[in-house]
Amino acid sequence: MAPEIKPIVIVSRCLGFDHCRYNGQMIAAPFIQRLGEFVEYIPVCPEVEIGLGVPRDPIRIVNEKERTILFQPATGRDVTEAMIGFVHKYIGQIDQVDGFILKNRSPSCGIHDVKIYTGMEKGASIKKGSGFFGGAVTDRFHGLPIEDEGRLTNFSIREHFLIRLFTLSRFRRMKKERSMKALVDFQSRHKYLLLSYNEFRYRQCGRIVANHEKQEIDQVLEMYEQELKLVFQRIPKTASMINTILHLFGGISKYLSADEKRFFLNTVEEYRDERIPLSTLNYLIHAHAIRFNVRFLLEQVFIDPYPKSLLDISDSGKGRDY
Repeated sequence: MAPEIKPIVIVSRCLGFDHCRYNGQMIAAPFIQRLGEFVEYIPVCPEVEIGLGVPRDPIRIVNEKERTILFQPATGRDVTEAMIGFVHKYIGQIDQVDGFILKNRSPSCGIHDVKIYTGMEKGASIKKGSGFFGGAVTDRFHGLPIEDEGRLTNFSIREHFLIRLFTLSRFRRMKKERSMKALVDFQSRHKYLLLSYNEFRYRQCGRIVANHEKQEIDQVLEMYEQELKLVFQRIPKTASMINTILHLFGGISKYLSADEKRFFLNTVEEYRDERIPLSTLNYLIHAHAIRFNVRFLLEQVFIDPYPKSLLDISDSGKGRDY
């Protein structure tokens, strides 16, 4: 197997990398700092890149006469063309990337919930949308994990982001081998993870790997990658996760006593009621798989889809399905 490679993440530079906010400040981002041990960061600040300086007068997005502009009210400066030019050039030069973490609500980096003013005048009404850079990123890389630092305070969103990020990074590593054998192994090791997210898409991935049409490896890999990204479009439902856990449990239940089985199934119900995280069930499965040397379970990525030290069950309080 090819050596591990770190996921490549493009990140807003103000999120713990530089004092480049409009007010000269830097945003404290503990999760992003912790993640840095396991990923390769590429920091960027579009506003600094177009020469706005630090500190600087704030900019805002304005919809005026059917045209969307990036405007600096204090100076009357229109920086729309400069930002569009930077965005097109920067995105066009991206060779490899596995995900993005961008500053929320920023008129440049925001991916949603950015204030868009309907006129230049004071008191103009406001609607919400994406920033110039953030919007271009979501359009160009919509199959990749793209989040802002605010949403990543939610446990479910953070876990979903990490699972997507590390899975797509593993696929990028595997793809370099250009081998059907490597693809078959990838599908086998990710079987239960894909199943937990989307059973239909998981089976579609299996059909692509079977390659009954005998297509060339590059075409097979391209089709598989497209399907893989579709698998992870949405956070999986609790019922789907429980179904997958019970599949895994089937691989060890024959070795367990009646009391051990009862304990595990009671723990599943605690997860269903949102009293414990999925990692608790994974830990139990993993421990029993080691105890009884159940190799096919120990090889499943579902048990450890991302580095354990990144597991943090703290939550913003918005709930599992936020």
